[in-house]
Amino acid sequence: MMNDMNLKSSQRGFPVSEFEQRTQNMQAVMRQHQMDAFFLTEEVNVRYFTGFHSQFWQSPTRPWFVVIPTEGKPIAIIPEIGVSGMRSTWIDDIYSWPSPCPEDDGISLVTKVINDLPTRFGRVGAMLGAETSLRMPYKDFQQMCQMSNKQFIDATSLLHALRQIKSPAEINKIRDICCIAGNAFSQIVQYAKTGMKEREICHNFKQQLLLSGADDCPYIIAGSGPSGYDSIIMGPSDRTLNPGDVLVIDTGSIRDGYFCDFDRNWAFDYAHDDILAVHRIIYEATTKGFEAAYPGNKTSDIFHAMWEVLSQNNNFGNNIGRLGHGLGMQLTETPSITATDETVIKPGMVLTLEPSMTYAENKSMVHEENIVITEEGAEWITTRVSPELTVIKT
Repeated sequence: MMNDMNLKSSQRGFPVSEFEQRTQNMQAVMRQHQMDAFFLTEEVNVRYFTGFHSQFWQSPTRPWFVVIPTEGKPIAIIPEIGVSGMRSTWIDDIYSWPSPCPEDDGISLVTKVINDLPTRFGRVGAMLGAETSLRMPYKDFQQMCQMSNKQFIDATSLLHALRQIKSPAEINKIRDICCIAGNAFSQIVQYAKTGMKEREICHNFKQQLLLSGADDCPYIIAGSGPSGYDSIIMGPSDRTLNPGDVLVIDTGSIRDGYFCDFDRNWAFDYAHDDILAVHRIIYEATTKGFEAAYPGNKTSDIFHAMWEVLSQNNNFGNNIGRLGHGLGMQLTETPSITATDETVIKPGMVLTLEPSMTYAENKSMVHEENIVITEEGAEWITTRVSPELTVIKT
């Protein structure tokens, strides 16, 4: 079993200076793009700026609001039930109301906070674009816009760009959970065998993740089949593993609010030469993606580096849409590694490389690793898998 002493950062949470820096970075962007405030409703963004970390977000009953002014600390406008938790963070200004209150669930209160802020540009940034969720009734948002003396604009890309660059403390937390998941993956060869069900193997895997220090394992998928699998987003199922099967397990597990996201493949008893070759191909694709992931390049460059390897060996095509993505407080973050995404690679980005290959009808294999971008180039965060597919003899 692994304990906190094996991890890069055993301390939970962040110092106040981390949140101060994030807020100052956001405020500089706000001034540059002429905004008087930034309006937040999603858990991940509220947590990013305040440190408020609660499982209570699983309840959809109550809305939560945070407003970032152009100067000073963020302002929390939250249900009364969350006040004591928010007081434990670095936030001073906390407004609350008894929620749920369908006739006015914090709308007049948050509107007053925004209206009382100094008006220089008359604009409020909000997360209204791709890969976001409003997390409040749309009619309430419309009412707030009507009551406000400022215009709400979509500023999604600005906050996404900030969150793409991780601090050293954030990167260490991702290293921690990747280390934990890597340890759990390494144990699978000791208990997985033919005759077991996908679900049974994943149950054992989840137990090992939790024993090794993961806080939660919200994403564990599995797929299997003779010489390959046909899906990388379903399962685990009650399908029984047989000789000649290939099994994939992919996990997005969490420690202290940060995700890992990578997978591993195994064959049982034996693997045909063509399957072994496929594993080497996607391994090589990951290598080329890693080599292309250096500052100044674009995410499309990473995609094309991996795609060149896949396209030379893939007769059945691949329409997954992307070959990787950002990683951090969410399982998948921007940017997407696609043929057309022109995001410039910068130090501090944490990415997944996820080449997948469909090599026969309803037969595929996907391989995923996690990397961080440094001034010199990419660095592996996960302990890289062998180019040779692991065959579990049972």
